Amino acid sequence: MKRFTGLTLATLAMLTVSAALPGTARAEAASNEPTAAQTEGFTKRLYAGKITKKKSYACFVRRYDAAHLAAHPLQKVNGMKLLVTAEKDPEAEALQHSFRLGVTFRHRRGHFDSSGSCGGPMSSEVSADKLHIGCGVDCDGGGVSIEMAKTDKSVLVRLERVRIWQNNKPDEEDGLALEAGADDHVFRLDRADLEECRALVADRQELAAMRRK
Repeated sequence: MKRFTGLTLATLAMLTVSAALPGTARAEAASNEPTAAQTEGFTKRLYAGKITKKKSYACFVRRYDAAHLAAHPLQKVNGMKLLVTAEKDPEAEALQHSFRLGVTFRHRRGHFDSSGSCGGPMSSEVSADKLHIGCGVDCDGGGVSIEMAKTDKSVLVRLERVRIWQNNKPDEEDGLALEAGADDHVFRLDRADLEECRALVADRQELAAMRRK
């Protein structure tokens, strides 16, 4: 059974450093956090609207054609799906985000997937106005970063390493890692109908909730 964590290594490091710093330095670190308006704006863009239900979903998909793969011969991935979920937790002030990732490879048979929980929107190291959410897989399973592309129709998925399993079977011996390479570091995925991401969900109640969206 997969176990998830909502804190990425970067987030944990930031919290540790902030706790050890004096008040002035801690205030400077806090000033890099996005405002409530920025956070709300990012969430609206990601889920294509204001969160009004207990759960909201967004699906993003990319199938790479022969021309793209020929131009990127070192790219291992030939298809990727991303399902992100926002859930309202009455005991928490912030929305709870999670992700499911589906991957197919050009030189390996089968469908692979991963999943985990995500932190809230955070400012990019490059620009305070550019937000992303960091998502992690438990037990040192790595993770992904998700940010909006220039339009609301696409996201950029960035990774260094993420643990994946074949056919939703999270057994340790069946797991492997998708590691970033020359052409597998950043993936642009396009918004799609939720039906495209249904294969990533095994829970029947979750599938029913997706249908009601």
